[in-house]
Amino acid sequence: MGLFSEESNDATKFVKKMDELYRSNSSYAEIIMKIETPNWKRSLKIKSWSLGNKRSFLRILEPKKERGIATLKIGNKMWNFLPKIDKIMKIPPSMMMSSWMGSDFTNDDFVKMYTFVEDYDFKIVNLKDEKQDNNIVYIECIPKKGRPIVWGKRMLAIYKSSSLPLWEKFYDGKGKLVREMIYKDIKKFGNKEIPSVIELISTTKKGNMTTIIYSDAKFNIDIDKKTFSRKNLRKRI
Repeated sequence: MGLFSEESNDATKFVKKMDELYRSNSSYAEIIMKIETPNWKRSLKIKSWSLGNKRSFLRILEPKKERGIATLKIGNKMWNFLPKIDKIMKIPPSMMMSSWMGSDFTNDDFVKMYTFVEDYDFKIVNLKDEKQDNNIVYIECIPKKGRPIVWGKRMLAIYKSSSLPLWEKFYDGKGKLVREMIYKDIKKFGNKEIPSVIELISTTKKGNMTTIIYSDAKFNIDIDKKTFSRKNLRKRI
């Protein structure tokens, strides 16, 4: 695959689609999260809501012992509610890369504090070690200067025909591959197609993998702004 100016112009289109893939102007989703480690396995049932890329709300429904745990993001601020101790905890920026509920996903993955369009410099590149397919474009994303982003680089493989992702790779500041996100099982929810399965595989923690499965999703729907409030965090279900 060559590096053509026409494709370079399309890079913005592809990364913008990534930013909006699971959100749009607004979104609602029902998700199953499966967490696997060499020592244990667990599964969470989650409902989520979003309004653009500035407001997000997640609530765990199952298992029973974690029912009601919720996460709220407004702008660059984030809170968790722990019903067992009836306490709302603000998450400091230093903990955005910490694990969310013991999974391989971080707090930042779920609230998507940073976007490709606003916070990364990106370009289409030729990866000789990857499959050469005229329908796949590879995009290198480097954090813009001054952004407090932990990743040194993110690589995207995207289908040109659909602008949907095939995989995403995350590298640390020294260029070491830290984890890989694989997108599978494209399904249509309403009038929008998305990969309904996301596998996140750690390269630094052998045997660790977290899988997200979308069982339902709705996009560009009316959502009460009161959903994204600390009062809603405490709502009993």
